[in-house]
Amino acid sequence: MSRGGSVVRARVVDGAIAVGVAAALLVTGLSGQRAATGPDVLGYALLVGGGLALVARRRAPVAVLAVTGLCAVGHQAAGFDVPAVAYLFAVYAAVRAGHRTTTLLASGAMLALLPLAALVSGLHDTGEAFARARGALELAWLIAAGAAGEALRQAERRADDAERTREETARRRADEERLRIARELHDSLTHQISVVKVQAEVAVHVARRRGEEVSPALLAIQEAGREASRELRATLEALRDDDTSPPRGLDDVPELVEKSRTLGLDATLTIEGPRQDVPAAVDRTVYRIVQEALTNIARHADAATASVRIDCRPDALAVRVDDDGRATTPDTVPVPGHGLLGMRERVTALGGRLRAEPRREGGFTVQAELPVDRTP
Repeated sequence: MSRGGSVVRARVVDGAIAVGVAAALLVTGLSGQRAATGPDVLGYALLVGGGLALVARRRAPVAVLAVTGLCAVGHQAAGFDVPAVAYLFAVYAAVRAGHRTTTLLASGAMLALLPLAALVSGLHDTGEAFARARGALELAWLIAAGAAGEALRQAERRADDAERTREETARRRADEERLRIARELHDSLTHQISVVKVQAEVAVHVARRRGEEVSPALLAIQEAGREASRELRATLEALRDDDTSPPRGLDDVPELVEKSRTLGLDATLTIEGPRQDVPAAVDRTVYRIVQEALTNIARHADAATASVRIDCRPDALAVRVDDDGRATTPDTVPVPGHGLLGMRERVTALGGRLRAEPRREGGFTVQAELPVDRTP
């Protein structure tokens, strides 16, 4: 059950208990009302009021303790020999909430005031007044109510401690898993990427020493190796919770577009709307969407042009990347690769929407909308 549902259920239970106690006190008062004096409206009101006050025992336990105690003293002074049932419920609630000292002092005052209230009623002598007071608030019942409240408070505290321990254990395991992934990435990828980068750089160096023209593809491999090394290093730092290297974001998108131009793709960038502060997760996701889309265009689309458009709206950030390359027909559902699946998972995790499909006029389009006001 959700937290809101639990709160409503608790309030319903408190209301039912309050009404039940008030009804029981009223029935007891009616059955024991002295015939000589006739009905006592104030006494009945105190009986009902003490019971109904229990509806707020979770929200204001100390106030309810005071109200039920005063009502018990009041109806005792009015001549009603009715047990202080509402006060016992209030003792239980106050101790459960952690107000043990306050409850102890209030209960001591009650044990002293009830005999005086019985004397004020004028119906009993001193001995009988003390006997009536002892019947209204038995010490054993008082101790039992306090003990029950303390026992439940301790049980709830142990449950909270156990929940915190589970959360800390889960967090520690997640940290250990991140470190394990970081080590595996380092072992499996860093060496291979370094070899590719070094070989490309050696090939470029040898070609230039010989006075030969360096192939654009070789230069692209060299630059891709450098970029992959930077990206891998940033990923490893993020997995290790290392904040020394800031993650890529919206401000780095122009650099992505410029790199695409150096690879022979006529790419343009348009940013509409006033720039505003956006959550870090949205900022990173925009960069990854543009990066993945341009990478797919360079690898698979055989496109001549590409356009990147970013709309900065008050409540959302919209990204659109179009190209004029080869794509399947609009009626054909494209098979998503790992890059597209990862892009969709990022957008969905932020509560956004993603479309990636062929355009009717030719080429491919990637469109994403990321909310900036309800991002987790």
